[in-house]
Amino acid sequence: MAKIKKKLSAAVKRKRKKDKEERQKIYEWVFMNGKQVRIKRQPTIDGIPVDEYIQQNADPIWLHQHGMHELIPDDYFD
Repeated sequence: MAKIKKKLSAAVKRKRKKDKEERQKIYEWVFMNGKQVRIKRQPTIDGIPVDEYIQQNADPIWLHQHGMHELIPDDYFD
């Protein structure tokens, strides 16, 4: 005798959908060694990776204070 499946309630469906959206914000799917795996997404600011955002918007003094000397433009010292 087959077991009868119960339909999910609207509240359960909403919760599952909300949880799925949360997971999609945190994780992304990639292929490693021929297998599909889930890894955490890189942190972003306004859709731009954090490193690129710092390069575009940081003040040379802030870069110096945080030890990011390689990102300071060369023409700043002239």
